[in-house]
Amino acid sequence: MNTLNDAHCHFFSRGFFEALSRGLERFSGPDRAAQVVAELEWEAPGESCKLARRWADELDRHQVDRCVLIASVPGDEDSVAEAVKAYPRRFVGFFMVDPTAPDAAQRTEEALTRKGLRGVCLFPAMQRFRVDQEPARRIFEIAAGVDGAAVFVHCGVLTVGVRKKLGLKSPFDIRCGNPLDLHRVAVDFPRLPVIIPHFGAGFLREALMVADLCPNIHFDTSSSNGWVRYCGLSLEEAFRRSLSVLGAGRLLFGSDSSFFPRGYQRQVLDAQLNVLSNLEVPGPDRQRILADNFNHLFPPG
Repeated sequence: MNTLNDAHCHFFSRGFFEALSRGLERFSGPDRAAQVVAELEWEAPGESCKLARRWADELDRHQVDRCVLIASVPGDEDSVAEAVKAYPRRFVGFFMVDPTAPDAAQRTEEALTRKGLRGVCLFPAMQRFRVDQEPARRIFEIAAGVDGAAVFVHCGVLTVGVRKKLGLKSPFDIRCGNPLDLHRVAVDFPRLPVIIPHFGAGFLREALMVADLCPNIHFDTSSSNGWVRYCGLSLEEAFRRSLSVLGAGRLLFGSDSSFFPRGYQRQVLDAQLNVLSNLEVPGPDRQRILADNFNHLFPPG
């Protein structure tokens, strides 16, 4: 393994924890974020630049060159923008947007054109919208007009562990997360990279179908991919099928790392390296998945 980049890490900022606190009456007062962190028994993030330094040190410890950092609640673009500004060589900034919000289009344009962020993250099941209809289509249109931008679309099963741990309700609708809904928008914006994480999270067949039809669709391999138990597959078989349809040139390694002190999810990397070895993926193809495809989509500097 020469170089390693990670296409999927979450930036759990102070703003992230503040957003979680608003859903529960037991958190109150001027620093509700600290109360949430204390209940979770996680490490307090501090200011965004401090958390960015924590991430940079963690990447060094695990020999990860660059990574995507995702602002994991709508409206938290500034946190990741600060991290990217502090470490432009290490971090690529993604942000979550709810297309149904009145200011979604404006926030998306500002984040991509003025704040140095590169990826828009859509969670159709979470906000219960269809990606092939307005207003989500408007987000694709804005991203397609910005050189170097990408759209990340979470399809399939969606569970948010921190919400479960806090007892927050998650009224998601996974019927909105069918990868086939991406077909029309991916075709209409053929130069816009579209990233489906977790191999489609239970919709592997549908994700493969739409990726076969749309060469601008990529998969990220992030998380433990527990969805395989729904399909009677192994992670190795998910990789095998994805390689047969997309080839090595459209797969992006990701870990789905998120909070501290747990830090970087090295076991995810080790499991996927083992899969690539078992499948006898050639060295150059392995390097594409682990680093080169990332650098192609998001050139350093």
